[in-house]
Amino acid sequence: MNRKTFIKNSLGGIALASFTPTFSFAQEFKEPEPIDIKLVKEFVVAGHKNLPLVKEMLNEHPNLLYSSYDWGNSDYEEAIEGAAHLGNKEIANYLISKGARVNLFTLTMLGKTDLVKLTLETYPELIFAKGPHGFTLLHHANVGDAKELGYYLKDKGLNETRINIR
Repeated sequence: MNRKTFIKNSLGGIALASFTPTFSFAQEFKEPEPIDIKLVKEFVVAGHKNLPLVKEMLNEHPNLLYSSYDWGNSDYEEAIEGAAHLGNKEIANYLISKGARVNLFTLTMLGKTDLVKLTLETYPELIFAKGPHGFTLLHHANVGDAKELGYYLKDKGLNETRINIR
């Protein structure tokens, strides 16, 4: 075999070898199926006030923890947000213990004054943020009985508990 043929065959072999693992992996890896939207809705509804059902559903489907349901017009809500706007600290804390994503509304309902104030001092425009269903931080402070935060929010100009998002 001459040098030209050797180089040509070597380059072809290298190209094939580098392509084969990628091709094989692409055939073996499949995107997971989305969680059934009816199951997501049931979980988000349970997150408002049904801790036993929340625990049962998370046991069967752990990734429900990260799911959100669109009630229409991009009014998305996670189970933890349902617990937050109803003032259900027990469910909110349980979901947090399982790794749920916490947001400013949940922290407000839980009365995490230092965290909420620091966030609002850093991003003052969030004082008028709308949570699921248009509930404001003031609503969350009220349902969580976070009086100090309620006074702080009113002092900053937030007087509405709900802002229409539809």
